Amino acid sequence: MTDEKKSDSKGKKAVKSKLREYTEIILTAVVLALIVRALIIQSYHIPSESMEDTLLKGDFLFATKFIYGAKVPFLDMRLPAVREPKPGDIVIFKFPGDEKTDYIKRCIAIEGQVVEVKDKQVYIDGLPSDEPYSKHIHNDMKRRDYGPFTVPEGCIFVMGDNRDNSYDSRFWGPLDKKLLRGKALFIYFSVDYKTHWLRFSRIGDLIK
Repeated sequence: MTDEKKSDSKGKKAVKSKLREYTEIILTAVVLALIVRALIIQSYHIPSESMEDTLLKGDFLFATKFIYGAKVPFLDMRLPAVREPKPGDIVIFKFPGDEKTDYIKRCIAIEGQVVEVKDKQVYIDGLPSDEPYSKHIHNDMKRRDYGPFTVPEGCIFVMGDNRDNSYDSRFWGPLDKKLLRGKALFIYFSVDYKTHWLRFSRIGDLIK
């Protein structure tokens, strides 16, 4: 074999080696990204006003998936939970009506607690709940009282912070914890669709 052919052969092997190396790096990155998305953290978008003013339409947020026990893709099982949901948590879940659409609401009560709503005030186990985050934009509207209702085992009761504009447990019932997807963490991007401009002041805000 001539020196020219040897050099050409080495060059082809080097190119193949580099191509294989890049392919392995890309595949590894894709697999890690899928694992992170499935089990650790995921991005969500706020499409409605039901959580105003805590979350605004046009907010984009990250949620931790492992805290309530992430569902393992393609398997009917979940990882062990770090902790159970508690009142005050803002949770992402699959809507019970179709188990496909992502919803976001605030956990108001957990299993065994009694929920009652009378004229804008939420009562948990007979005591008025302190909710500085709640909002009633239609002060002249006639509101429907709710309860008392005992949250069944394996469920939580969720409501939107914008009480006059939220389709929540008051209408479709308690949320099965098996439908939980994660806990809202922080806002990484926000756009005002009315002004078509970014809300820079909201970027990086922790969600409480």
